[in-house]
Amino acid sequence: MGDPLSTIKPAVRDLKPYTLKHFKAPVKINQNENPFDMPEAVKRAVHQAVFETAWCRYPDFVPASLISRLADFSHWKKEGVLVGNGSNELIEALMVVVVEKGKRVVIPQPTFTLYGMFARILGGDCREVPLRPDLEFDGPRLLREAREADLTILCLPNNPTGGVLDRDDLESILRQAGGLVVVDEAYHEFSGQSVAPLLERFENLVVLRTFSKAMSMAALRVGYLLGRPELVEQVAKAKLPYNLNVFSMTAASAALEHFELLKPQIERVIAERDRLWEGLSRIPGVEPFPSRANFMVFRLATDPGMVFRALCEEGILVRDVSRYPMLGQFLRVSVGLPRENDRFLEALSRIMKSQSAVIPA
Repeated sequence: MGDPLSTIKPAVRDLKPYTLKHFKAPVKINQNENPFDMPEAVKRAVHQAVFETAWCRYPDFVPASLISRLADFSHWKKEGVLVGNGSNELIEALMVVVVEKGKRVVIPQPTFTLYGMFARILGGDCREVPLRPDLEFDGPRLLREAREADLTILCLPNNPTGGVLDRDDLESILRQAGGLVVVDEAYHEFSGQSVAPLLERFENLVVLRTFSKAMSMAALRVGYLLGRPELVEQVAKAKLPYNLNVFSMTAASAALEHFELLKPQIERVIAERDRLWEGLSRIPGVEPFPSRANFMVFRLATDPGMVFRALCEEGILVRDVSRYPMLGQFLRVSVGLPRENDRFLEALSRIMKSQSAVIPA
């Protein structure tokens, strides 16, 4: 018998898995989560509704009620809405129906790792477009590559850097792209802008969204896709049946119904983001980069691995992104509760002071 691993595609064996090393810390600001939980009144309403549901029955094959709510919420036609077990499932489904050997996929770098991983597993020809030195998108270069692409994927705001693409550059890409343009809006609520209004004008646009961030539902895994109905019909062929459970469906509907309760929390995150950036900018040896999301990256004048470990020893968990392209001297921090942000800034200031680090001019 031969080596069973020889049956695995070489493109898969060559990839590093997407993973996150497990650490425990009292202050957890490493995964871009919303620090403010779902309001208790909404939780109780969801619990009651699920309690009254028969658990021995499958959920609706097509969650028509949730889809209708999402269509109203997004101002888009319900035939153009697809729900998933987190937006990651929908990223995978979309790529499965589009990408095959030789298909060209344009992806900025650095960005969310799963885009490139799925594309390569499926045999796609990945064309990476580096961000500018200021970690903003290189619009003209993205446009040049997108003209010849079957699929262009943009995370707006970008993870892990938090930047957004100039609207004129985006519309130029949509007009001239050779294939689909996917905009992942996982963090759009924190940026105050969305590309969803462009769906009416551009048939090649696909929008991905999630309930994991602004909607305080990371634990329940709900995402959705917006696109032209004919395209959504094809993408739906690659998603698993009954992919969303009753609890998640009920909670997503409740979040949409009570969105007015979540909006103040989003505003608090934005205010804390700005305060966090100002605090980081005052620490010698630390250079934060502007962000439109609920996280930011910051460059260090010393070893980021050492700072990451020192913060862990202080009970503070951030994200080490130093292995990402262009981010060799960077860490990423998610916006936490005010007291968590204060504790992080105080600890980082002490650590950097002990290193006597100053970023060269």
